[in-house]
Amino acid sequence: MSVPDESEPTGAPPLLAPVDGVPPVLDTAAEIAAAAARLAAGTGPLAVDAERASGFRYSARAYLIQLRREGAGTFLIDPIPVADSLAPLADAINDLEWVLHSADQDLPGLAELGLRPQRLFDTELGGRLAGFERVGLAAMVENLLGHALRKGHGAADWSTRPLPAEWLNYAALDVELLLELRDAVAAELDAQGKTDWAAQEFEHVRTTEPAPPKADRWRRTSGIHNLRRTRQLAVVRELWTTRDALARGRDVAPARILPDAAIIAAVTADPKTIAQLRALPVFGGPRQRRYSREWLAAIDRGRTMPDSDLPPLTQPFDGPPPVNRWERRDPAAAARLTRARTAMGELSTEHAIPVENLLSPDLVRRLCWDGLPDYDHIPDSPDDLASAIDGFLKSGGARPWQRELAVPGLTEALTPKPDEQVTPPPPASA
Repeated sequence: MSVPDESEPTGAPPLLAPVDGVPPVLDTAAEIAAAAARLAAGTGPLAVDAERASGFRYSARAYLIQLRREGAGTFLIDPIPVADSLAPLADAINDLEWVLHSADQDLPGLAELGLRPQRLFDTELGGRLAGFERVGLAAMVENLLGHALRKGHGAADWSTRPLPAEWLNYAALDVELLLELRDAVAAELDAQGKTDWAAQEFEHVRTTEPAPPKADRWRRTSGIHNLRRTRQLAVVRELWTTRDALARGRDVAPARILPDAAIIAAVTADPKTIAQLRALPVFGGPRQRRYSREWLAAIDRGRTMPDSDLPPLTQPFDGPPPVNRWERRDPAAAARLTRARTAMGELSTEHAIPVENLLSPDLVRRLCWDGLPDYDHIPDSPDDLASAIDGFLKSGGARPWQRELAVPGLTEALTPKPDEQVTPPPPASA
């Protein structure tokens, strides 16, 4: 295995601008149709990137799309004014292999526009499977291609119009070397015998639908851990829900409507009037004053709702409890998890793949907690146990290559040890 040393700087020359210059931004139906024709006439895979406005907008839509193909060149597309005119582009590129870096970030927003690849190569994920410690685009371009990319606008507000020239230069550079990077990563994967593993992972990313929003997202409000009463949590929930509705309606990031710290401050102060509310930090500002009635109404709803509607103090578990509680609740499961983690760690070292890419840590926890029907009656035959583990992992979405590597070690880990003394868990009423 020949993984470049990423710990030492290479002294690579900086790539300051695209070789062919920064192309114009295309924002008319005629320009999209012309670009589609040129891309269709190109050869090989298609480099793809998209810029969103995370932290500024509520939606995850793409505000700029960058495309590059051999023989066609680079294209910058503003999808906002031409969202209904992208069918020619979809016809030209959807059947191609797309090359993206960290594809799961951009595919959902592109899919909203009817742009969906039939094949995928993810250079970031490929770098993880190849064992690179640093898998950011700039780090991989420098170490594999010998060029230093100037970064700095990735967190910008890409909904800004017109887009500044230096931002467009940055955006074009993101796809300037992406096709060359794809070939370098593919060669490394092939040298390590991981080409098929990577193909399975790329297909999984391509075909996996975005996860639905988690329940009780309001519980992620920063500072909520300092609240000790369910009535306070109810007020947090009402303020969070009100903020979310306002943010969605205005397509503004929720934190720009009202920061988490202001929600916690309002819950703690428990204002009864608009004047008391506006005396709190943030709520007296010009942006928040217009919503004073909405904020106070949310507080009142949380304060007065029936006890039966109050949220529980802690979120119900969806799956195993936190690992730090396993030893007390089920020592045998805790022992299984310790052995399973050891086995996965050894596999990670052996194959130079991050343990989280070998197998979902959550899937391993679920397997060790109650994944098999009856841990008190483990099958006597190792083959039967291996088959049961393989079935569980398959049902949890593990790919064939992952199961082939993980099942033997997990079978050993979940086989009870004759000399293992496990104290029974306390009664449920204790």
